[in-house]
Amino acid sequence: MSDWTPEAGTPPVSTPDEPVTEAPAAEAPSFEPAEPTPLGVVRTPTGHAAVDSRLERLADADHLTAEGHIEVYEDVHRGLRADLTSLDTRPAAAPGPVPTPSQYTHHDNRS
Repeated sequence: MSDWTPEAGTPPVSTPDEPVTEAPAAEAPSFEPAEPTPLGVVRTPTGHAAVDSRLERLADADHLTAEGHIEVYEDVHRGLRADLTSLDTRPAAAPGPVPTPSQYTHHDNRS
């Protein structure tokens, strides 16, 4: 190790007892895709079984390469869209007596 500073003048010359160390050679960058690695995203349950099962399906993407994520994301998106659409449909009417018009209209014969 050297105590040389710019203010001290010229730098000392290496002596035989001080080995010259070279900077380690940088590794060539790899252009190979990295192995799939879980992202560690926490999926918090919503309390809706249908939605929770769709969110759990996202965990499948953790074990796939990036190209495989699209299929999982689209599948989950289709399922969530179907679940949301089903909320807009009205349930079938419960069977019961058919109301007669006189039950809902009141007419008096005054003019």
